[in-house]
Amino acid sequence: MPRFSVIVPCFKVQGFLRECLDSVLGQSYADLEVIAVDDRSPDGCGAILDEYAARDPRVTVLHLPENVGLGRARNAGMPHATGDYLLFLDSDDTLTPGALKAVANRLDETADPDVLVFDYARTYWWGGTRRNVLAHVLAESGPGTFTAATRPEILDLLMVVWNKVYRRDFVTEHGFAFPPGYYEDTPWTFPVLLSAGRIAALDRICVNYRQRRQGNILSTTSRKHFDVHDQYERVFAFVAAHPELWVWRPYLHRKMGEHCLDILSKPDRLPPADKAEFFHRTAELFRAHRPEGAEVTGETAVLTGGYRAYLLRRQAVRAAREARRRAGRVRGAAAVRSRRTWTALHARRPLDPDLVVYSASSHRGMLGDPAAVYRAAEVIAPRLRGVWVVRDEETAAGLPEGTEYAVVGSRRYGEVTARATFFVNDVNWPGDLAKRDGAVHIHTHQCTPLKLLGADLLDRPGARLGFDVPRMLRRADRWDHSLVASRYAELVWERAYPCHFASARTGSPRNDVLVRSGALRGADFRLRHGIPEDHTVVLYAPTRRDYQRSGHVDRLDLARFAAGLGAGHTLVVRLHPTLAAGPARGMGLAELARRGVVVDATDEPDAAEVLLAADALVTDYSSIMFDYANLDRPIVLFADDLATFAASRGTYFDVTAEPPGHVAYTEHDLVRLFASGSWRDADAAALRGAFRARFCAYEDGRAAERVVRTLLLGEPMPDAPAARVPRPAMGDGVLTPSS
Repeated sequence: MPRFSVIVPCFKVQGFLRECLDSVLGQSYADLEVIAVDDRSPDGCGAILDEYAARDPRVTVLHLPENVGLGRARNAGMPHATGDYLLFLDSDDTLTPGALKAVANRLDETADPDVLVFDYARTYWWGGTRRNVLAHVLAESGPGTFTAATRPEILDLLMVVWNKVYRRDFVTEHGFAFPPGYYEDTPWTFPVLLSAGRIAALDRICVNYRQRRQGNILSTTSRKHFDVHDQYERVFAFVAAHPELWVWRPYLHRKMGEHCLDILSKPDRLPPADKAEFFHRTAELFRAHRPEGAEVTGETAVLTGGYRAYLLRRQAVRAAREARRRAGRVRGAAAVRSRRTWTALHARRPLDPDLVVYSASSHRGMLGDPAAVYRAAEVIAPRLRGVWVVRDEETAAGLPEGTEYAVVGSRRYGEVTARATFFVNDVNWPGDLAKRDGAVHIHTHQCTPLKLLGADLLDRPGARLGFDVPRMLRRADRWDHSLVASRYAELVWERAYPCHFASARTGSPRNDVLVRSGALRGADFRLRHGIPEDHTVVLYAPTRRDYQRSGHVDRLDLARFAAGLGAGHTLVVRLHPTLAAGPARGMGLAELARRGVVVDATDEPDAAEVLLAADALVTDYSSIMFDYANLDRPIVLFADDLATFAASRGTYFDVTAEPPGHVAYTEHDLVRLFASGSWRDADAAALRGAFRARFCAYEDGRAAERVVRTLLLGEPMPDAPAARVPRPAMGDGVLTPSS
């Protein structure tokens, strides 16, 4: 008996069917069967299914004699299922890699609940991906099981059948089945969830929900949308037959009204001539199933009146919305004029020689190099007044108490940027910031570059998709000083940004703490994440991929790698900052972190603290390797897609030819490096030493002090690192991007 029976109904999806089946049969968890139902599809679906069944005994194909629709096609497959759990997968959707393994693990953890709800992501025909906006409901559901009564928010998730697995005996015992017609998931999902004695949640994206450009049944203009009324009649009938569920009648009454009104409001659902009839049918259903004494409030109140009143209310809502938009535009334009006037007024005043404006990571708070310079200035030059530019008041709340700040775009922002003499930032300032004569812009950068940047991207149209290089260069024209950590970085920045700035051989202020505190092991980080003191911490920090629209590609099986490290090791994962809010973490990282398999450090604001806690770094082409090299701790490169990465983004040199440590080209090689101990052998140390000598030449732990003294105060600093480090020859190849 398999663990999972995956039921896949098929109708006119020949273009997507192979991808769907491959996503199931290629799962790392293979204890499954596929019941594929050919719903009398007029295209090649039947032949494709027979082809798969001929080569994989786990596939059973049913060819229905007539087209019966999605719900009844699922019903046809259920009697043939022998698995412990049923999973219904639409044939144009796909399972994500590792999904069934994650589901199986969660079922084991929760002792086989009646239903397990998991997450999904919408994947669009143009390549975009968006995670379920209610994913937090799953994350907040806790480690155990629950019921709909104890966590009713589970009913707010998308009312579909394919974001869950169902214990087959539970389904059989209650006789659950799908009705015909549109919205067939509604009279399945409500009865199932309300009847389940034990529900579990899995905070992991297990299904890619394809958003087709055309062909989505529920986006088709048709009278079939009237089926929603019959489907809710079935829900109400089910509840009426189970007195223990009567308490849910007010909720279902409101839910039905909201659902039907949502259908009515969509321009592409109902023929215009049928909308009045749909409203009246909805209102009739709403009146018929209104629980005695139930108060009707909110948007469903329109169902207690007539269709004309509904239309007038819709018109009033639209008019009010448009009025708010117009008022907002007027207020916005007035605010812009006011800010510009205020800024212009202050621009007539002399520059304040002691005013320094800081920003980091597009106004995300006190971070990175600017933060290190700010802290050094507080000690070395307390007369300097530092003001942080932040994106909103919420960000400002995260600043240390007493820190001066200005929200970008505010009047205060206009005032301080008009008067400041010094500007310190690790990315470009907004384009509307005018640089006054005498103002000094110090650009710290965020990394030592490996990947092509700036003007070098002009030859890489794929890598600069949505990136305006000329505009970026116009903003870089405001730089006066560009901080560099090595002669290599100096040459690269001057090539990538052909602007009139001077390279400042200061080192990177953010790395001062690494150079000075290299013997420490990030005790606070370890304590906060429950990492034992005697554990070897391996940090995995991959970069984003330009050849994938989402930027995320699963290059490594994190659970398998963590297990391969063995006892006494902790795997810490830090995704690229641009992936923190996207679906990347939902593809397995969040669930592995919850189970304690890995530690997710993506949200840690202080990267240096994470680096200090790590005994070794595993990365691919991330610039974090240049920072970590300052600690003189082992680095392993995982370069399994080097050719693809270099072709799409391009690099300034072949990092595998001059690596900071051993290079692994497969996951097997990576695990073997750690199992054998060679990740920290003499060869690794020699490679690391050469790498550090070339790319960290100016890093001596005094970079922030050097910036304050030489660039803010104008003092000489005779012990600058450039005087102590031999300069590489100009012909060392750093200016030739590899391909």
